[in-house]
This record gives sequence, C-alpha cells and structure tokens, in this order.
Amino acid sequence: MKKIVTINRHIMEQERTLSDKPSGDFSNLLTQMAFCAKLIGRYVNKAGLVDLLGKTGNVNVQGERVMKLDDLANQTILRAFDHPGYIAGMASEEEEDVVLIPPHRPRGKYILFFDPLDGSSNIDVNVSVGTIFSIYRKITSGPDAKMEDFLRRGVEQVAAGYVIYGSSTMMVYTTGAGVHGFTLDPEIGEFLLSHENITIPDSCAVLSCNETNYSNWSDTQRAFIDHIKFKREDRYAKTTGRYIGSLVSDFHRNMLYGGIFLYPEDARHPRGKLRLLYEANPMAMLAEQAGGAATDGRTRTLELQAKEIHQRTALVVGNRREVELYEKFYQGRHLT
Repeated sequence: MKKIVTINRHIMEQERTLSDKPSGDFSNLLTQMAFCAKLIGRYVNKAGLVDLLGKTGNVNVQGERVMKLDDLANQTILRAFDHPGYIAGMASEEEEDVVLIPPHRPRGKYILFFDPLDGSSNIDVNVSVGTIFSIYRKITSGPDAKMEDFLRRGVEQVAAGYVIYGSSTMMVYTTGAGVHGFTLDPEIGEFLLSHENITIPDSCAVLSCNETNYSNWSDTQRAFIDHIKFKREDRYAKTTGRYIGSLVSDFHRNMLYGGIFLYPEDARHPRGKLRLLYEANPMAMLAEQAGGAATDGRTRTLELQAKEIHQRTALVVGNRREVELYEKFYQGRHLT
C-alpha cells in the first residue's frame, strides 16, 4: 500500500530538518496557508453558483479591475493571518501598502507576501487560476515589522509556493529542500502528497509567452524566440507553444513537462510587468529548487534587491538550459 502523507505531516517533518529547535510557528504558518487554499478553492469551484463572477467595480493599486473572487481571496488570507501570531506583517497584490499586525494582537517572526488570485482575468471563462505566496524571516529587532523586513532579495526567502485551482486543487511548496506537490482529496478534505521531489525535465517541451507582444520586444528577444521556434537542430528542438495567461498555470505545466515561461520587458512595460516580491521571487525559488533557473535577462531573479513593495520585473523562468540561453541572446553573447 502506498504511504499516505498529509501536507501537515510533511510540513512538520520539513521544519524539523531546518531547525534543531523548531518552534512550530513555521509549520503552523504553512498549514494555515493550506487551510486558506481549501477555502479559496471552494469559492472558485462555486463561483458561478453564488454570484462570485465578474468585477467589483473597484481598481487595485496595480490599476487593474478587481474581480469579486480577487477581493474574496485577498480578504480570506488577510483574516486568516492577522491574529494567530505567526507573522509581523504581510503584503498583497491587492493592498496599496503593507499590512502590519496591530500591537493588540500577537506578532510573529515571519513576513508573508501573496498574490491572492493569480490569473483572475480568466475566472469568468473557467480557466485555471492560482494563489502565490512567499515567506521571509523578520530581520529587524522588536515586535513591529519595518520596511526593511519587506524590501528583500529573493535569496532570503525561507519558503515559497503556489496553489493551482484547476481540475483538482494542488498546493506546491518549497522550504529550500526540494519542491513537493499535494493534491486536495475532496472526500476527506486533506492535501495528500502526490508529487514528491519535483524536478524540471531537461528538455524544453513548452514555450510560454504572449507572442502578441512580439513587435514590442527587442531584436535580441525576438531572436531568442525565433531560435527556439525555428532554428534549433538538437535533441531539445521539439518545443510547442502554450500560453494560458495565468503565471501559476503556465509555470506548473512547464515545471512538470519541461519548458520556459517569458514575460520580458517591452516597449509598454520597460521595467517588466510581473511583481518581484510576490510573483517572480517565489516562482524563482521553486524553479531553482526543482533544478531550473530564473532571470530578468541580466541578473538572477533571486539576487534582485526590492526597492518598492509592488516593484515590477521582467521574468524568464524554467529549465536551466533555456534560461541561460535566453541570457546569452539578451546580452548579445550568442553571437560570440
């Protein structure tokens, strides 16, 4: 009989490998995120039945129309973490400023970043969406979180992960000891280990990018795309184009099948479009832990220093061979 491992058990075992004196807070934090995933997954699955489709009429700090499920997912995570005492503060795609835990509530030693519902523009057409999260250890003294605790480099993450709400609900996470995936069994309401020690295949089976931006890309960026599509003559050459428009969905497929996801800077987004702290950094950590890589074209994503909570960045992430090849094209080194 196959060993049954719940996500709670796995998280506790992971914490014991990371610390000689585990406090339990880290395990509880990740377990609470798994609980949020169950709630949000239920909302997503019932959205068409309980009037949760469509827009709220509000615009978030990114200048994007807020979907009803965006708002509900955001409030679910905020309320789940504002009182247990695991964190000192959090930052969300949907909140203009950081959210500090008030003095009258217990505060912990971690900082939480999250995108409550990635790919929410796909909600109304029943395409897979997801939640992304990233966890840092607080670095300033005292119980209050300060801005220095938030403006960090991705290499400082202690955990990162995502939840994908599709034909099944899956939570995938890393604490720096490999990448592991758990599928929600709806009959018992538990996440069970289904994908242990995920590694990105060496072959680039999938190219994921929005090619309607092709004319806005630089000559070197277009040269890379053309090379992948038309000019390779090696054992990696069987690459197909697949783009969903949900970072979680595109990344999840590419991590399992092998592939590269690109959202580089372009004429309309000179700094890139994706957010560094709660989109690019967690995906970069997961990719590296699965044997892949992530870059903005010049710098390893995890080495980028955040200067703003909602800082944008270019992101190229996936199997290491193609990411390194992109850097060569981007920097003009493929000609030498």
